Amino acid sequence: MKSRFLHANLNVMDLEKSIAFYEKALGLHEVRRKSATDGSFTLAFLGDGETDFQLELTWLRDRKEPYNLGDNESHLAFRVEDKKAAYALHKEMGCICYENHDMDLYFISDPDGYWLEILE
Repeated sequence: MKSRFLHANLNVMDLEKSIAFYEKALGLHEVRRKSATDGSFTLAFLGDGETDFQLELTWLRDRKEPYNLGDNESHLAFRVEDKKAAYALHKEMGCICYENHDMDLYFISDPDGYWLEILE
């Protein structure tokens, strides 16, 4: 059997705030959206414009408490063209949450606390 990655999902508390973060921090753009007819959920799919892989952000109307991310050991990784410029932007945004200089990588945290690995 052969398969292909399509998307990964993250549940978010504030969909528009999350979309704005991913656009500014990583250059992702909304490519499509699906909402329940009763307004109970909205799915926003973000893409990088270069690959078919998408990030699905799910907003649930009735969710009032932040999501429990456990030890936050799961993450998504992003390759950037200019890590020095990305680092400066992320530093300015105040979203860098962990740096590993020995491995030449760092992590940023999105508005819901999900960690995103940044590599060159």
